[in-house]
Amino acid sequence: MDLPGTHNGEPGRRRGLRRRRALVAIVAALAVIGGGTWAAWGTLGPVVARFTESDDYEGTGTGAVDVRIASGDSGRTIGANLAEAGVVKSSSAFVAASRAQPKMAGIQPGTYRLKEHMSAAAAVSLLLDPAAKVTTRLTVPEGLTVKQVLALVEKTVGLPAADLEKALADPVALGLPAAANGNAEGYLFPATYSVNPGESAADVLKAMVTQANAELTNLGVPPERMHDVVVEASIAQKEARSAEDMAKVTRVLDNRIAIGMPLQLDSTVSYAVGATGKVTTTAAQRATDSPYNTYLHPGLPAGPISNPGADALRAALSPADGTWLYFVTVDLQTGETRFATTIAEHNANVALFQQYLKDHPEQ
Repeated sequence: MDLPGTHNGEPGRRRGLRRRRALVAIVAALAVIGGGTWAAWGTLGPVVARFTESDDYEGTGTGAVDVRIASGDSGRTIGANLAEAGVVKSSSAFVAASRAQPKMAGIQPGTYRLKEHMSAAAAVSLLLDPAAKVTTRLTVPEGLTVKQVLALVEKTVGLPAADLEKALADPVALGLPAAANGNAEGYLFPATYSVNPGESAADVLKAMVTQANAELTNLGVPPERMHDVVVEASIAQKEARSAEDMAKVTRVLDNRIAIGMPLQLDSTVSYAVGATGKVTTTAAQRATDSPYNTYLHPGLPAGPISNPGADALRAALSPADGTWLYFVTVDLQTGETRFATTIAEHNANVALFQQYLKDHPEQ
């Protein structure tokens, strides 16, 4: 015997189940969309719980507060740090305000000068203002010597020369590998660094050494070859401009060493006498008794003569195939370099360089 309504019960339950499943699907889809938005800015965590106006300050704030955002910081972490510093009232307010500003996905690590007791929206807006970032951008070009790097850091960052020299005197603290023999030359990797307020001279130089160690590790340079690889790379960095020519330069070095032929490099002599900006040397300079004088001493110089970049390191690790024994840059403006196997070929190339110097006496 059927009771009233029994024949419609099962279909009704199915419809209700379908409605609940549809609702769950919509919520799940929104969660995925939200997660995708956060994923564009590191790992910012799940959807933030609702907050009330009491969780947020009003206005643009007062005073000044420096807050550092580290690489990999999530939105929730940044919000918590801002709240702890007294910039915003709560992490939840900051994360909610960040979600409303898509450009926050591109926020960069660094130190930002904000204010106390800002509304979360005002804090987000100021973080996106380039003027709020007080991190100094330090770009170290390839081929500078340690002395030149220190001068650049002093000028760009404002760290005293005495502090930088003191930091160099502690190779263990800098993290220099054993192959460096306590000498930072060759291990201050050329790159762009972010220097935050309060960082010491040791912090800045250690970042460069850390990057050099990482590059050498990534290239698979074995510890027993590290010294020679960095020395050859430092020479290639000074003698050539393109990655292709650097690989040819290191082949010339290896070919000469293999037959006991002195390297006779003006670049190493210039380093020995402190004339790193010169492309030629005098007879008196070439007679200087220095372990870096490759006219007087066979084999590689005592150590690196510059701080090489990745291309030069790769060139030293994998020289080009060839029988060249000579090279000379024949155009200092374009960097065109000629390679030769015989002395006759080389002399012809040297004549081109000499003509270039006559045509460009200012160089």
